[in-house]
Amino acid sequence: MDSVDLTDTVVTADALHAQHAHGTYLRRRDAHYIAQVKANHPGLLDRLRRLPWREITLDHHNRTRAHHRLEILRLKTAAFAHIEYPDARQALQVVRWRKDFTSGKLTIERVYLVTSLPPGAATGAQLADWIRGHRKIENQLHHVRDRTFREDDSRIHAGHLPRVMAGLRNLAVGVHRQDGPTNIAAALRHTARDCRRPLTALGITG
Repeated sequence: MDSVDLTDTVVTADALHAQHAHGTYLRRRDAHYIAQVKANHPGLLDRLRRLPWREITLDHHNRTRAHHRLEILRLKTAAFAHIEYPDARQALQVVRWRKDFTSGKLTIERVYLVTSLPPGAATGAQLADWIRGHRKIENQLHHVRDRTFREDDSRIHAGHLPRVMAGLRNLAVGVHRQDGPTNIAAALRHTARDCRRPLTALGITG
């Protein structure tokens, strides 16, 4: 991202990029970040979970109904001066309630994030919009990398290895989608059954 002007931009990141080096880089480039924290950062995640969220006022509430599904999003923010992350100013908790009217299934998801944005720099609605926008991108690619490849649980953090592994996962997803399958997990299982199939998918034939 060295060739991109990041001044005053807000960069959203999934758990793979919730690394001190990435946060430091963005702040050095005068950009702000909103980074999700998951189990691959257990200490930070535990601290965020232990904040007194029940006592914190709700900052944003949104209710949408579409595609035979009701979704409720609740967002809270907490100023936190001692988060173990570069220049972090706030912790965020997002709770998503989803009710599928077809199956009757109710799911509740709690997500924790940190941001360098100071209190008052963005409204709850703006924060929620940025988080939703990132989630839309995740649904297109990163969701597959997380659910199918378990990327967010990866403990590979040294040097350029996280970027290399992400590139390889992107390659696998792109190759299979190019061939037509939309269920990447099923496509991977099919390819793994024959050692010649990965080479064929890459256009390498004997």
